[in-house]
Amino acid sequence: MNAAGGIRVGDTTEPSIQQLRMFLLLAEELHFGRAARRGYISQPALSRHIRTLERNLGVQLVDRTTRAVTLTPAGQDLREPARAVVEATAELRARAQHAAAAGVGDLVVGSLDALTSIEPASSILDALRHRLPGVNVQIQRAGFDIATVLLEGLVDAAFLILPVPEGVQYVAVDSGPRCAVLSVTDPLADREVITLADLADHTHIGWSPRVPEVYRNYWACDPRPDGSPVRYSSHQAVDYESSLLAIVRGEGIQLPPAIAEQLYPRPGAVYVEVADVPPWSMALAWLPSKRDHPHVAALRQATHQVLGHR
Repeated sequence: MNAAGGIRVGDTTEPSIQQLRMFLLLAEELHFGRAARRGYISQPALSRHIRTLERNLGVQLVDRTTRAVTLTPAGQDLREPARAVVEATAELRARAQHAAAAGVGDLVVGSLDALTSIEPASSILDALRHRLPGVNVQIQRAGFDIATVLLEGLVDAAFLILPVPEGVQYVAVDSGPRCAVLSVTDPLADREVITLADLADHTHIGWSPRVPEVYRNYWACDPRPDGSPVRYSSHQAVDYESSLLAIVRGEGIQLPPAIAEQLYPRPGAVYVEVADVPPWSMALAWLPSKRDHPHVAALRQATHQVLGHR
């Protein structure tokens, strides 16, 4: 807006569907309080939507100079086009939901290494295929950078291990103990149980820059409970397989889920229980923008179905 309170022409961006919906409610009620109640939002939130819409369109829609709310000539002129956009969007969503129900289209599901091959992820995918038998469900495996792959929009949803960076939504689906994976030549390799203090002088395999910091710190337990930082090798590991090669050579350790012993048994690598390491949690994750996509919604529903039966 300019200093006089008007709208600066040219200072525009695309209006959102939510803004248009709120404008239509206000146009019908001509009262901010009633329109806010119908929209299930607060009156200040409604006012922000209208002001943002005016700024985005570059035109004033509502006359606030009198005690009664009225539409400006521009507001009157744009009311029907706004309604047409909102109705067209609703029709588009309805058609998409119909297509999803009919089993049309593709769904790309990311998987941190072999997570989709174990329970409950495998049962969730089976339930999804039962719901949408015609949808082409593609599994795209990734490494420790799976959250980055999700943020980049390369997959529609992903089975990964927590934590996740900001901007990712998720539902936890399983959890379990973690361990240390060491070289068979490590002095601790013949122990049944060790602690993080026992690993104080051990080097952790380094991470690729593509691995989110929140993930790196959690999975290396960095810093350790006593506040000491973890020492990293010069490796830039982005997946577990490459990490194992370095671990077998005695170049560092990792603290994976204990189930890794079943999934990745390797000559020269030993899995040892760590008594005081935090547990791991598997999750199905998605971006907020994908949450209500029909296929992702069906995947979330399949997840709740499987978890409800466990």
